[in-house]
Amino acid sequence: MKSSTESLVRRDEPLAWQDDGVVWGSDRIADMLRELDIPYLIVNPGSSYRGLHDSLVNHLGNRDPQMIVVLHEEHAVAIAHGYAKVTGKPIGAALHANVGLMHGSMAIYDAWVDRAPVIILGATGPVDAAKRRPWIDWIHTVQDQGALIRHFVKWDAQPASIPAALEALLRAKQIATTAPQGPVYVCFDAGLQESRCDEDYPLPDPARYLPPPPARPADELIKQAASWLSQAKRPVILAGRVSRSESGWADRIRLAETLQAQVLTDLKVGAAFPTDHPLHAAPCGMFLNPQSAKVLREADVVLSLDWLDLAGTLKQAWGSEPVGSRIIQVSVDHYSHNGWSMDHQGLPPVDLFLLSEPEPAVALLNEHVTPRREPPPPPAPVARPTIPEDPSSPLTVPTVAAVLRKVVGTMPVCLTRLPLSWSGEFWDFKHPLDFLGYDGGGGVGSGPGMAIGSALALKGSDRLPVALIGDGDYMMGNNALWTAANAGIPMLMIVCNNRSFFNDEIHQERVARQRGRPVENRWIGQRIDEPAPDLAAIARAQGLTGIGPVRRTDELERVLTEAVAAVRGGGIVVVDAVVQPGYNPAMTAGLTRSH
Repeated sequence: MKSSTESLVRRDEPLAWQDDGVVWGSDRIADMLRELDIPYLIVNPGSSYRGLHDSLVNHLGNRDPQMIVVLHEEHAVAIAHGYAKVTGKPIGAALHANVGLMHGSMAIYDAWVDRAPVIILGATGPVDAAKRRPWIDWIHTVQDQGALIRHFVKWDAQPASIPAALEALLRAKQIATTAPQGPVYVCFDAGLQESRCDEDYPLPDPARYLPPPPARPADELIKQAASWLSQAKRPVILAGRVSRSESGWADRIRLAETLQAQVLTDLKVGAAFPTDHPLHAAPCGMFLNPQSAKVLREADVVLSLDWLDLAGTLKQAWGSEPVGSRIIQVSVDHYSHNGWSMDHQGLPPVDLFLLSEPEPAVALLNEHVTPRREPPPPPAPVARPTIPEDPSSPLTVPTVAAVLRKVVGTMPVCLTRLPLSWSGEFWDFKHPLDFLGYDGGGGVGSGPGMAIGSALALKGSDRLPVALIGDGDYMMGNNALWTAANAGIPMLMIVCNNRSFFNDEIHQERVARQRGRPVENRWIGQRIDEPAPDLAAIARAQGLTGIGPVRRTDELERVLTEAVAAVRGGGIVVVDAVVQPGYNPAMTAGLTRSH
């Protein structure tokens, strides 16, 4: 077995007991989780996996994996998702029976769309009807529980024996971590967990069940792509879904500089290229802004590194006209596309398809491209938000960004979440962990859980986890914060509180204008006010430091200075920053129910 390691977070220590030598089915399942190097299992307790729960506590000593308790199953998956966004590695989330799986389904969809590896463990049963307790076991048993989420997981299983359970866990991790990565689900029969093992079940060696190495494009295709890029007059690189690897980051910079190619990035995904680099052509956003659309339209060769929604992005630049650039697509994402979800977006025109993840393709292209000497036009100057001269000025999201930037200075920061009112010129990303992207599914309520998961993965590093989220996201997911307090996971959360589901106000204004109706009524059915929830008190009630509401610029600078110091010292702080409603049109065009 793998040796136990000291936990980075607070761990409940079980009482010691004299092992009687009896092995239960759930003991072997727990042993396999340890062998798979799953450090944490995020749980909301449930009777369907009480056998596994006992094994994690009394057989493994609540270590490797260690249980971390949440107050809602959606948070369990969101925390695991946030952890994967930093590390690229899965941890487990345990969901109770059918009811817990339904609770967690939104977060599973987020992980699916975001291509994040999460191992979801569930339970049902007992499948044998003769073993079911009256009432409760019947309503918590489903004939085919995986069917609830099968459309948005990579694989699911409900093993009927201990050897099958061990194999299912091996396969689950292998599939979850094979590109394109994604969530998987393994459901254990409660009766199987609580069965006594009458024979020894040896544990398979996980080293013999690893995922395949990254796919390598054919040499002739790499040479063709390198030739097109080297001969291009206006090459553009769309840096999309890439890993947090520092070597991959350096390779992308090398490729851009060799080709003198302009680079565009996307706020929907994590940092992919330094935004302060002279070749970064325009501030990033959720959609193209006029400057980035112009850069893309003028390109003669476009290299897409698994760009999210390539077809939609090309349409933003070219409209209804045929795309006039040669398109090189680097992706394996089509392996996850199915007919249930439209998360695959439109079908883009592609002239050369490199069946590969971005990192190996870029490394190979760097071996074959030849330098271009003519640099592109310099990007237009970027207007950074500044702190207002009047210290009593009301807060806006740009002001929050400017104050936070001043407070953290050169300190390494990881922006684990940003509000939709954020714009690319507010902050420069200089490292792959400077920004982690959004949740994938575009719902509401994932922000707190994912921020905690990311902070868990960053614990022990020198990087300060900072989440800036909207008040709608906060209110829907705020009881995830108790887990941060319980486990001792330091982070700073700034709630950009406009006391509204404001993105929908913009949609209502748009519809009213189209129909010639009063736009002044856009707020009805949208505002989170009268009474205004006390967001800081909600944090304090769960054991965190809650500050606010903060309304003035000078007050925010003082509060954030104290908050950053507290987090650096191991604290968990929520700041309620009351901001004036405002939005960036380029970030709301085309969006539906997102806040």
